[in-house]
Amino acid sequence: MGRGNLAAIASLLMAVEQPELPALDVEGVSHRYGARQALIDASFPVAPATFTVLLGLNGAGKTTLFSLTTRLYGIQRGLIRIFGHDVSRAPSEALRMVGVVFQARTLDLDLSVVQNLIYHAALHGIGAHEARARAAAMLERIALSDRANDKVRNLSGGEMRRVEIARALLHSPRLLLLDEPTVGLDIKSRAAILDHVRAMVKEGISVLWATHLIDEVSQHDQVVVLHQGRVLACGTAAHIIEAAGTGDIRSAFIALTQTGEAA
Repeated sequence: MGRGNLAAIASLLMAVEQPELPALDVEGVSHRYGARQALIDASFPVAPATFTVLLGLNGAGKTTLFSLTTRLYGIQRGLIRIFGHDVSRAPSEALRMVGVVFQARTLDLDLSVVQNLIYHAALHGIGAHEARARAAAMLERIALSDRANDKVRNLSGGEMRRVEIARALLHSPRLLLLDEPTVGLDIKSRAAILDHVRAMVKEGISVLWATHLIDEVSQHDQVVVLHQGRVLACGTAAHIIEAAGTGDIRSAFIALTQTGEAA
């Protein structure tokens, strides 16, 4: 057998022996604001190319977790890895793989849609010509090409969210974090954004979708139940429902958060 064939077999064996790294791996993370404990030994993975819902009430610790993952805050205890890169030790390698949509609106209202996108692209070191090409492609994808030169303040809430998602994807990240992305939107806009993000998962992107809106969870989603800083359950919605002995995810969530015990 030739050396080329042996090398090919060795590479195949290595691929089999080395499973794909989690898109996001949260391990034993705790965080405190003075006397208040916001996260308590939180651990869970987000598998590649999956839609994972971080489900918790307001104040559960979802935004704190996003802030730690994106290095807005330093990690006090525990580890967070993005495709194997420790966000504390290798922040550049980790964060270049992440796109983020924060709960608070962060677009410049007095700039046009395309100006917002080009400015963000420049922060990622993308040249002007390439930035314009990527912005045009993204606006076409979210069906807002006709609003490219409009000031952001003239967009609806749902349109602004779509622009923020497009902006988060300009540098071609592998992981997309969205913190309560549909808060304040009408039912139609919420559904459209949710469908848009789910479609991207089918193309290979990994998503962590933080929400307190239980109706945004589907039966086949991966779900992490976060309550008062603790992870109470992690698995498919169907698995969590079965483990809780209930008929739907709403009842399972209520049962878990009332007892405060992990499933």
